[in-house]
Amino acid sequence: MTLAVHIRHLATRDHTLVQDLHIEVAPGRILTLMGPSGSGKSSVLAAIAGTLHGVAEGSETLRFEGSVRLDGRDLTTLPTAQRGIGLLFQDDLLFAHMTVAENLLFAVPAGPRRERLAEVESALIEAGLAGFGERDPATLSGGQRARVALMRALLARPRALLLDEPFSKLDTALRDQFRAFVFDHLRDSKVPAVLVTHDAADVADPSFVVELSRAR
Repeated sequence: MTLAVHIRHLATRDHTLVQDLHIEVAPGRILTLMGPSGSGKSSVLAAIAGTLHGVAEGSETLRFEGSVRLDGRDLTTLPTAQRGIGLLFQDDLLFAHMTVAENLLFAVPAGPRRERLAEVESALIEAGLAGFGERDPATLSGGQRARVALMRALLARPRALLLDEPFSKLDTALRDQFRAFVFDHLRDSKVPAVLVTHDAADVADPSFVVELSRAR
């Protein structure tokens, strides 16, 4: 499943953020997007995910010209929910009114309940959180919440995953551990991913980095 993106033009009314950017990410590879604030990193993710209508640079709406393809299928005009692209952010965004298991179950596609619950249990074990299913997310540590958020994203079976500085709020020890956990899962599941970060330590593959410049 290869993610191929061409951003011909991504701009506000007065400023060009990104122009003539070509991205191709093979299954299991992680492309890192870096650059100063205001260079359009998160806006690139929004263009890929189809959420650009909800993004603004300052008070200006962004305009996107280009294409987004996944395994050859053109997603450019599809709504976000039909693209099969997962998102992982700085904040874990777990549902406070649900248990840990319910948060995970929410992401599992429709099917027999017993099979869906088995997927949740396997995910908890894989994340080192066996027995945590009935816990309130508020009782978890930052690292545990981050792992639940990742497993929820993967249980939705995304065909590609976009990561917007998902490690930035963790302390150094947790950051190193969680980063390795995320990268291992993406490679094992053969999911193409695009990671936005300001920190060179987060780069998954030094030979696979795109540097964006400040808006012109």
